[in-house]
Amino acid sequence: MIRAALLFLLLALPATAEEVVAGLSQNRISITTSFDGSEILVFGAVKREAPIPQDGPLHVIVTVSGPSEPVTVRRKERRFGIWVNTDAVEVDAAPTFYAVATSGPWTEVIRDVEDLRHKVSIPRAIRSVGLGVTGGEDFVEALIRIRTREDRYQLRMGDVQVSEATLFRTSVALPANLTEGDYVARFFLTRDGRVLDLHETVIDVRKVGLERFLFTLAHDQPLVYGLMSLAIAIAAGWGASAAFRFIRF
Repeated sequence: MIRAALLFLLLALPATAEEVVAGLSQNRISITTSFDGSEILVFGAVKREAPIPQDGPLHVIVTVSGPSEPVTVRRKERRFGIWVNTDAVEVDAAPTFYAVATSGPWTEVIRDVEDLRHKVSIPRAIRSVGLGVTGGEDFVEALIRIRTREDRYQLRMGDVQVSEATLFRTSVALPANLTEGDYVARFFLTRDGRVLDLHETVIDVRKVGLERFLFTLAHDQPLVYGLMSLAIAIAAGWGASAAFRFIRF
């Protein structure tokens, strides 16, 4: 009797209303000496086992986050005619790259409590626990401002195109100054500001060719890398001097 009642309740429960199915135009990016950035096409659809709910429009949020690293943010002030470092704040972890694209205005696509839980917005993606000075939030804002100018932090509201509350697409531009590592792409489905579903995938960003060789040599054998750099500098200087003497005569 109890088993039959449980089965009835399970059958009476609605199926998972909406799930996100998404993909990327490329899951691997190779950084070479001629690398000047890349653009990734993001596309996806909403999988349903029931009719489209009518309790508010469907929204999509796409985020792409690079490896996180500690950052020291310093404040400079003019003292006796020169600029000097004064206060400094240690940010525990900040993404080297972070892009957010939404299908609508921020206040419509996600609630603040959901943003806090999933760390979707740029300020929430930066982990800064126990800032060392009064007004430390200003340092985090300065970090966001600087990296936004460098195109490493991007907030593009309304860039995700949603068709028939089912299909969506957008693109994410990656700058040339990428840090090597795993980049996590997240796809959020929201309705009435609540997150309905989340899907994640990884983009592999690696140096290849000469870039990879020099990077590995510099980190694994710094002495050899230094001696090689010194030899190249001496050879280049000698070659330039010889060429100049040849041109003079």
